Amino acid sequence: MASDNSSPDTVTEPAKPHDPGTAEGWDARYRGADRLWTSDVNPALVAEVSDLDPGTALDIGSGEGADARWLADRGWQVTALDISQVAVDRAREIDPRPSITWLRADVIADDVPAADVDLVTAHYFPIPKENIDAARRLVEAVGPGGSLLVVAHAPEGVRAHGFDPDAYVQPGDFADLLGDGWDTVTDETRERGRVAGGGHHTHDVVFRARRRTT
Repeated sequence: MASDNSSPDTVTEPAKPHDPGTAEGWDARYRGADRLWTSDVNPALVAEVSDLDPGTALDIGSGEGADARWLADRGWQVTALDISQVAVDRAREIDPRPSITWLRADVIADDVPAADVDLVTAHYFPIPKENIDAARRLVEAVGPGGSLLVVAHAPEGVRAHGFDPDAYVQPGDFADLLGDGWDTVTDETRERGRVAGGGHHTHDVVFRARRRTT
């Protein structure tokens, strides 16, 4: 998905209810701007991942790649996925280092092209409730000892933009998909630190869980 994880000052939401956007639509958005998102890493990623030992990471909806670059700077081997080929090409041009693999992929429709990773992170990535199998695939991509981090704008800010948050898989919904063998580390709503979406997005919903090794 072309919902860049690195956009604290930009609204990242589906084009319309139950439609997270098409590859063609997101390609057009990227072509229409020299830079669609800011280059700042998402605050929740810093808060939740800074203390983790680096390993392999899967960045969902990587956009122009600020989160992927932040992870790579800290020793992670990152696979960064986005539905937009334009976004993927732009991110690769910004940072072609081998520790980041930039891939065009639609994880709502297709299999996740990675398995047993140490971190799966998805920020502001809209999964319609009818596509909940996509959320299950993200859970299944986490290996033993690995972490799942899902972040969304708080429902109040989403509704202010005319969207129904109940139509989408929310961070807390992932808890119902985990089953045995997981520990919830974070499940809360917190201030973003940097307001987004024209002042509507002041808080984020943050969910992080760790898969047990045994």
